[in-house]
Amino acid sequence: MAQDPKMQVLGVAVSTAIPAVGSAVPHVEAGVGAIATQAQTNVFYGVEGLRLLRKGLTPKAALDDMLSKDKDREKRQVIIIDAQGRTTAFTGRENVDWKGHSIGKDHAVAGNMLVGEHVIEAMSRTFESEKGNLPERLLKALEAGQEAGGDKRGRMSAALLVADQRWKSATRPLLDLRVDAHPNPVEELYRVFAISRKYFQVSE
Repeated sequence: MAQDPKMQVLGVAVSTAIPAVGSAVPHVEAGVGAIATQAQTNVFYGVEGLRLLRKGLTPKAALDDMLSKDKDREKRQVIIIDAQGRTTAFTGRENVDWKGHSIGKDHAVAGNMLVGEHVIEAMSRTFESEKGNLPERLLKALEAGQEAGGDKRGRMSAALLVADQRWKSATRPLLDLRVDAHPNPVEELYRVFAISRKYFQVSE
């Protein structure tokens, strides 16, 4: 999950070992923020989280408010970044190992059921070293996580959701790409992105 403050772009990239990850985990709104809600996924954190950010709450205040109302919060994993670059993260104690998160400049990475901590370390390091546009940097980070071992259960689906305030007056995402039931979903997602970018004015 990340933002490009100069280009006013926000996005989430995700992959997992079950189908349809793009239908639940990523939540992004141009000029507002980006949220990934995973582990025992509750889309409330995405929908309500964006609403609270829209009201002016900081990511931490929004997350604290939502966690306080959730009796199953220790089964959740949530990362949030707003359009000002403020970031927060939570990994519940009841998530399956390896579990954890990392916050870096303009981004955060989180995972559970991973082969190890080195997965998110590789993702964060790759995101920070890449020089392309935000969607490419997110995909490169996701690719690095997959190459580092990723989900210890295997791989099946992946998604990229990106919002750009300059795109169609922010009335729709710049990119909403999903791959399901594929033996190599991250690689396939990158292929779909390469085709899509010329249609959706993704900057070089």
